[in-house]
This record gives sequence, structure tokens and C-alpha cells, in this order.
Amino acid sequence: MPKTVRIRDIDDEVYAGLVRRAGEEGISVPELLRREAARIVAWPSIAEWLRRAGRRPSQITTGDVVQTLDGWRGAWPDADR
Repeated sequence: MPKTVRIRDIDDEVYAGLVRRAGEEGISVPELLRREAARIVAWPSIAEWLRRAGRRPSQITTGDVVQTLDGWRGAWPDADR
């Protein structure tokens, strides 16, 4: 059974943006919010994604990343100066 959600205290600028965005798509504000709510729940949260991925802290350092990028890019044009 469908549920009703009420959002209180939306700033005027935010509401105007919702009206504008809904108008651009030719739909009502409630329909826009229904679509966005469905989109939000269709994807896992970051916490859930990390849990599913079994992500652990990386042993890669910033220096490793910079060194790899430098290798891909090649020498800097002014490296000899």
C-alpha cells in the first residue's frame, strides 16, 4: 500500500528549484520526488557498498599514486630546468 511522506521546512530556493526541475521534465513536484526517492533506494548506500565489497584500508600511499601517474604521463616538459 502506498505511503505518504511529508517534508516540512523546505527553503523557498529549494522548492523553487524543485518546481523548475519538475517543469523541465514535464512532471509535478510530487512525481519528481517519487522518482528521486526510487533512485535513491535503488543504489546501495556507501556504507553498504563498502560492506558488500569487503573493502579494507589500502596500503597504497599518496606517493605511490603520484609515482604511478608520473609514469603514465611521462616526464614533465620543464623537468630539465
